Amino acid sequence: MRALFAGNFNPRRHGPRRARDGSITSTDWHEPQWLAVAIAILLLSVVDALLTLALIQRGAFEANPLMAEFLKRDPDHFVAVKIGLTAGGVLLLTLVAKVRAFGRLPVSLILYSVLAAYAGLVGYEVWLLRTIASS
Repeated sequence: MRALFAGNFNPRRHGPRRARDGSITSTDWHEPQWLAVAIAILLLSVVDALLTLALIQRGAFEANPLMAEFLKRDPDHFVAVKIGLTAGGVLLLTLVAKVRAFGRLPVSLILYSVLAAYAGLVGYEVWLLRTIASS
């Protein structure tokens, strides 16, 4: 327990020791921006789930066949699975934010791309709701 608190409040590794060391354990400190990005993605995921349910009530359908099955069974289960899968992915991407995927692509760029994609999706869903409401 002492090691957990000592490492958490006084991290020693802010980056990999060697240039070739890109494992998940090479860093025990992450910039605060990744927390902000992760929280923004999770909030947009919650908004996406709620907007999806609102659109479904107005006659839309879930395009993802896997999530459509969860939605048929129980909307609460759909929301839990959707947010849980997003949270798991965001957690993994945040842990490896300083690593390069495929040796070239910074994982941090993937996190920003997910954030932009969710923002675009939520914007599209808001537009759909407005279009349905005005017709």
